[in-house]
Amino acid sequence: MSPLYARHKRTTLAIATAVAAGALLSTGLTTSASAQTPTGAAAAKPLAAAPTALTAAARTSLIQQAQSGAADTARQIGLGAQEKLVAKDVVKDADGTLHTRYERTYAGLPVLGGDLIVHTAKSGKTQGVTKATNAALKPASLKPQITAAKAEQQAVSAAKALGSAKTAADGARQVVWAGSGKPVLAYETVVGGFQDDGTPNQLHVITDAATGKKLFEYQGIENATGKTLYSGTVTLNSVLSGSTYQLTDSARGNHKTYNLARKTSGTGTLVANSTNVFGTGTASTSSSDQTAAADAAYGAGVTWDFYKSTFGRNGIKNNGVGAYSRVHYGNAYVNAFWDDSCFCMTYGDGSGNADPLTSLDVAGHEMSHGVTSNTAGLNYSGESGGLNEATSDIFGTGVEFFANNASDPGDYLIGEKIDINGDGTPLRYMDKPSKDGGSADYWSSTVGNKDVHYSSGVANHFFYLLSEGSGSKTINGVTYNSPTYNGSTVTGIGRDKALQIWYKALTSYMTSTTNYKAARTATLNAASALYGSTSTEYKAVAAAWTAVNVN
Repeated sequence: MSPLYARHKRTTLAIATAVAAGALLSTGLTTSASAQTPTGAAAAKPLAAAPTALTAAARTSLIQQAQSGAADTARQIGLGAQEKLVAKDVVKDADGTLHTRYERTYAGLPVLGGDLIVHTAKSGKTQGVTKATNAALKPASLKPQITAAKAEQQAVSAAKALGSAKTAADGARQVVWAGSGKPVLAYETVVGGFQDDGTPNQLHVITDAATGKKLFEYQGIENATGKTLYSGTVTLNSVLSGSTYQLTDSARGNHKTYNLARKTSGTGTLVANSTNVFGTGTASTSSSDQTAAADAAYGAGVTWDFYKSTFGRNGIKNNGVGAYSRVHYGNAYVNAFWDDSCFCMTYGDGSGNADPLTSLDVAGHEMSHGVTSNTAGLNYSGESGGLNEATSDIFGTGVEFFANNASDPGDYLIGEKIDINGDGTPLRYMDKPSKDGGSADYWSSTVGNKDVHYSSGVANHFFYLLSEGSGSKTINGVTYNSPTYNGSTVTGIGRDKALQIWYKALTSYMTSTTNYKAARTATLNAASALYGSTSTEYKAVAAAWTAVNVN
């Protein structure tokens, strides 16, 4: 899980909401200007290797089948006697190919960084395996030399060193850590409490069970920030209960929107109204104001529709179940975050409680962290963390274009409407990431040492080049001028195809430990499967990666 920006920048990401009407039986989530309809690749005949939409029952059945045959699969792909597979997810292509994602255990212990994907043809023949690690799972010892209590103490110290406050460890569990090379016996400790800006804390700390050395850490809360911008009058789904309209979207997995009324825990109160109109279109300092709730519901609905129309994905987990949103979190909380543990989005009201951070940009970016968590599970650190963050920028950008909202035309700028820097500039630029003063335009051996919001620049730049190409151009009134590392000229293949390639790479070929070199391979595999290994699209993927110095 991740923030939309580097927390030390103390910026804000927002959306303004002029959301007015909520229709009880509306089936479309549209702006007053135009309906949202899929375009380009989304409307075209599905490619043979494109993922197909699965009902919740069909997906569950495939996962159950995979689990029932997991022992045979483990033997077929050459796993050791003490290794077992746990089916996590299944993607089915239009041609019947299955991509089954598994977690692994060793001697009964969870293996972190041991995830893998088995690719199976319609005939049932195994076509290949993509592994997070190729190292043999043979820890030197399964007997810990330090106690769980010691691991907890060190995890709490690590959290405090990062600026977390009011920390408390939630127990340490024994695991096999395979995310950094040679697998070792370790402890995983989750440290709770709050971060220094009031964001809930879920710091995962991996400690070597033999030496007590900290091996890895990542934050389990994903957050964003902003200042409100207006999305116009939109149509929302609501449910009539007695004489009260409740902000529940029955068409999108029963997504619900709750009011925390300045609290920092719990679910809150389901947003309801005597009329089928939510919000006023202007920000308010009142914790009972419904404009933030209407905007949160709109963002969740657009994001749901984007994934379903573009990729056939039925919700964040692809199981037809909606997440939920909480608004009015804390007092003057200048942030918003996605949390896997509650499967929910949470929005603060910004400085002075006057600028709720409920925005389409936030929803698209943050809910995409949920998609990443339920697919590749990219570790939120180093290069994989940059790819995690870039994935949210990429799909958040896709959501913005998909919305086709006249008040917020699609662009390749992140946070462009919120003036987080006080001078009208956006938070991030996909065409030339370094324009924000910290992001990387190109890969280098040290890029993984950057904050993940800055290392994400390499993948953001790749996606822009793949979509639009290099050089100067104007799109929806915004002028871009994208350079290349090697001075080459890159011709884009269009955003629709670029999104299809990134999504297939994420869901079928990336694992928790994927770095930039492996991301190049994953996207080339995706382009080959979708369009062919001699296709223009395949060649464009290779050229775009070379243009950002990933070879």
